[in-house]
Amino acid sequence: MKALSVRGDYVMSMISGRKKVEYRSWKTNYRGPILMCSTTKKVAGAAPGYALCVMNLDHIIWSDFDQCYYWYINLENVIEPIHVKGQLKLFNVDDKLIKPISHKEFDRKVKSLIYYPKKKKA
Repeated sequence: MKALSVRGDYVMSMISGRKKVEYRSWKTNYRGPILMCSTTKKVAGAAPGYALCVMNLDHIIWSDFDQCYYWYINLENVIEPIHVKGQLKLFNVDDKLIKPISHKEFDRKVKSLIYYPKKKKA
């Protein structure tokens, strides 16, 4: 399956339905299911370094205002989290590794992977 590395908090926003557009400086002719992989950068509330969901890439348009491409996406499935080393541009991940699960099961499995920064002592 085609995969894309995205900041972890953005992936979580995609899963919750708050993020329906991904902004890129480049476009692709590919349309269809796309595996969203959280980058390894530790961002609060995200699971760094894991593929977490499959989105459907519906269409892409250019924005003169923002000078970037709008990738319109919608959630297809949450998946069993799999450790993935991200890459630039689109890359491939073996379909056999991708296992859709329920949102309830997803919440349970992802809970331990979420990064929470340690509070600084006063």
